Amino acid sequence: MAAAAATLGLPKLVTSKQQQKQQQPCHFHSKLLVSSVSHTQQTIISKSSSQNQPLSKDNNNTQKLLLNQTAVLHHLKSASLPLTALALPFFLHPEDAVAAGGEFGIFEGRSFALIHPIVMGGLFIYTVYAGYLGWQWRRVRTIQEEVSDLKKQLKPVPVTPDGAAPAPTPSSSPLEAKIQQLTEERKELIKGSYREKHFNAGSILLGFGVSEAIFGGLNTWLRTGKLFPGPHLFAGAGITILWAAAAALVPPMQKGNETARNLHIALNVFNLLLFIWQIPTGIDIVFKVFEFTKWP
Repeated sequence: MAAAAATLGLPKLVTSKQQQKQQQPCHFHSKLLVSSVSHTQQTIISKSSSQNQPLSKDNNNTQKLLLNQTAVLHHLKSASLPLTALALPFFLHPEDAVAAGGEFGIFEGRSFALIHPIVMGGLFIYTVYAGYLGWQWRRVRTIQEEVSDLKKQLKPVPVTPDGAAPAPTPSSSPLEAKIQQLTEERKELIKGSYREKHFNAGSILLGFGVSEAIFGGLNTWLRTGKLFPGPHLFAGAGITILWAAAAALVPPMQKGNETARNLHIALNVFNLLLFIWQIPTGIDIVFKVFEFTKWP
């Protein structure tokens, strides 16, 4: 049957016994290697004895090499499982260890890559707006302090001998006019509810900013399979830290700590400057996205 099958070019049928032999554990192959090495060694010795010639120096070296290989194989038999686990990564396809390669579909495309620059551009504008709200709320507090200082500079109102106030003069002094102006300005600022608006803007900026900073790194990894340490990455990490540090100063600020307020302003000013410095590197990355990605 086998000869007929070979003549006709038919594939050989694998019997159940042969399948069992193919499914035997890996230590069977180690035994096979040991037996083949021993068989080779015996063949060399038998050939030398059959020719009635003493073993040469080369044959002695060959025997020593075969014996060493036999000893190594005996040691490998007991460590077959750990060695298999160690060698497994070397047999995997290299693309299986990276993110890029098309397995993430649209998440590696241009549409998904442009989310980060668009959101960060909006956060930059929102950062300027939050700073404006914070400055207006600060004006509410500082105007009250200015008014209190100006009132201390006013001359006391003279009274008549009977205790009655004199008739008011038709024109007020410049100092009183300044006080009146600042008082009206403060009333308008209070109507704007800048304290609540600034607090809400800071919360939104912190939440979306930190999330988008992490998303930016994740998106880069999805597209390329790695991150690129450089000015843009480090500046983004610094901005995220400054957001968190500025938010951590809110509790002492609410208790009236002027040092915490000044530090809060300084951190946010530095954050804005770092944001501005980061814009050119972000634009370069956007150009690379259009160069190396496709829609969608």
